[in-house]
Amino acid sequence: MALTRRGRLAAIVSIFAIVTILTGVVLAAGRGGSPRSGARGKSPETKGTAGTQTPAPPILCPLTGIHPSSGTVPHRPALAIKVDNLPAARPQTGLDSADMIYEEPVEGGITRFIVIYQCKDAPRVEPVRSGRLVDPDVLVQFGRPLFSYAGGIQPVKDKVAKAGLIDVNYLRVRGYHRDPTRAAPHNLYTSTNELYSAANVHEGPPEPVFTFSRASPGGKRAKRIHLPFSSNYSDVYWRWSPHKKRYLRYYGDVAARLSNGAQISASTVVVQMVQVRASQYVEDATGARENYIKLVGSGQVYVFRSGRMVVGKWVRPSLADRTQLVDRTGRVIPLSPGVTWVELFPTTLRLFVR
Repeated sequence: MALTRRGRLAAIVSIFAIVTILTGVVLAAGRGGSPRSGARGKSPETKGTAGTQTPAPPILCPLTGIHPSSGTVPHRPALAIKVDNLPAARPQTGLDSADMIYEEPVEGGITRFIVIYQCKDAPRVEPVRSGRLVDPDVLVQFGRPLFSYAGGIQPVKDKVAKAGLIDVNYLRVRGYHRDPTRAAPHNLYTSTNELYSAANVHEGPPEPVFTFSRASPGGKRAKRIHLPFSSNYSDVYWRWSPHKKRYLRYYGDVAARLSNGAQISASTVVVQMVQVRASQYVEDATGARENYIKLVGSGQVYVFRSGRMVVGKWVRPSLADRTQLVDRTGRVIPLSPGVTWVELFPTTLRLFVR
C-alpha cells in the first residue's frame, strides 16, 4: 500500500532517530564506556581536569622563604619533633637541618624545643622528649603536621588527637632508637626519613605561617639579646654576627653547639611575649605542674633580624588562625629568609637587648 505524504515524513524521522542512537552507541564503545557513564563524568576524558589536578609545588620552602637545596620543595607536610634542652641533654643533634624552631618554657625553669622540618631531612634528631600542652596550639598553624614526641600525660595525648595532628610518638610507630652512649631519658633518637615513612602520608606542604623578605627591616640596632628563662638551666643569649649575618646562640658566655660542633644560629629570632601559668596537670617525670601558655589574642613581639630589632605585636584571634606579626603601624613584619627561632617568653620575665 502506498504511503501518504504524512506517512513518508514520519518514516524518515524514525530512520534518522535510529541512526543517531546507533552512532552514539558506537562512539561510546570507542571510548570504553557507555553514554550514561559519560554523563556521570567518569569517562577517561574527565580525568586530569583543573579540579582534580595536583597543584604545582611551591617554588620557595614555605617555612623559610628560601629555595630548596634539592631544587624542589618536597611534597609532604611539616614534621615537628620535641627535643630536650636540659644541660644533660646537650649537645643536641639535627637542629641545623630544621626550618623553624620554637622554644617554650616548661616546668622548673627549663625549656624545650619544637623542631620543625619540611624542606630538609635530618638523619638523626636527638634527644626526643615528651610533649606538652602548648605543642598542639603551636602546631595547628602548620596545617596537619606530623608530631613526634616521647609520650606525655594523657591530657597532652588527648589534645594532640583533638587538634588533628598526625601522631607519630614513640609509643605508636617504629623509627625510634636508644643511644647506648648517653644516659636515659636523654638518649632517644629518630630521623626525619623514618618518621615520614612510618606516617605514610601523602599530603602536600603547609602554607607559610610568616612572611619573608630580604628588604631592610628598619628598626633599632640589636647586637645582643638576653632571654633569662632561668639562671641555672636556660640563660639564653643571641649575639649578632656581622660576618655570618646570623644570630648565634649562647648559654651565658658558652656557645650553644650541636653534636657535630656547629653553633646554633638563626636568620631571625622572634621573641613572642606570652602569658604563662601553671595548669592543674602534673608532669609524670618530675611531679611538677605543666604550664598553660596563652597563644590566642595579642601581645608584644620583638623581631630580630639583620642585626636590628623591630617592635610590634603578635595577633592571633583564635587557634584556627595563624599568628601575625605587625609593627606599630599595623604593617606585617617580614622575617629574614632562612631559619627562624620563635622564643615563647613569659611576660613575667624581662627581656634585655643591647
